[in-house]
Formats: sequence, C-alpha cells, structure tokens
Amino acid sequence: MIRAAKISEITDILTITKACAKKMANAGIYQWNEQYPSKIVFEKDIERKELFVFEKSSKIIGVIVISTFMDEEYKAIKWLSSQGKAIYIHRLAIHPDFQSQGYAQQLMNFAENYARENSFTSVRLDTFSENIKNQQFYNHRGYQKLEAIYFPRQSDSPFYCYELLV
Repeated sequence: MIRAAKISEITDILTITKACAKKMANAGIYQWNEQYPSKIVFEKDIERKELFVFEKSSKIIGVIVISTFMDEEYKAIKWLSSQGKAIYIHRLAIHPDFQSQGYAQQLMNFAENYARENSFTSVRLDTFSENIKNQQFYNHRGYQKLEAIYFPRQSDSPFYCYELLV
C-alpha cells in the first residue's frame, strides 16, 4: 500500500534511507551522506504533503517524494516539456532487504499515475552519475536523459536529469 507519510514515521523513513546510503557506499556510490537526506528535509516533505511511503505487512519499506516545486538547480535545464506542469521525484528509496522485488517500480508507477490523473505533462528527476543501476532503471521506464547538475553538499560528481512525458 502506498500512502501519505506521517510525521511520526520519520524515524522509520530515516532508517530506510540510512540503510540505502550504507549499501550504496559499500558499492562505491556516495550519493547520500550524513547531511542528506535529513530529518529536516523529510519534515518539510511531510509538511508539503509530498512524501509517500510504501507499506508492506504494516511495515514501511520504501519512500518517494512527489513534488511540484522546481529546485533552483533545475531551472537551467532544457526540459522536454517547456510548457505545462511537471512533478519532480526525489528521495526514492527501498530498504535494502526489499530491493530487487519490484517495489521501486510500484512507487514510480504510483508517481507516474499521479501525474497523469492530475493533468501534469511530465515527471522529472535526477539521479547520481555514478549510480549506473538507477540510470538503467529510469532508461528502462522510458525516461530521457538530459543534462547534468551539481549538488556540492552531496558530491563533487554530477547528477543527471531525466524526464518522462506523460
């Protein structure tokens, strides 16, 4: 079941993202760190009603942010859909114990359906340039790779922007 996150679930959400960060670091992918994603970031996501959780057997196993807010770093990108409304995906995470079982696909299906049902023209996101698995995941879903952006507090390496027209 996918539903809106509650403030009381922040600890569970951080447990998931920290476990994901550790798994990525063990694979040499330094996409997330001690500063990101943070409790404050998730609190803002919940306040804006943009954070959703994937619940299985009453346990939160994954998260996704579906936002209408365009980060400053995205403003210079030449998006495929220059007109219309877009949603932005952030902080997609599935606890490592549940990865490779189709749950990330279900979260993305949820986000893409949300976009269609609410008359958005596209779904936009970024993924770390060193995370080849994520790039393959989005390519397989039909997203088009666009330009690179940088988040210096996260990494010196770029993040690639992707967009799917819906």
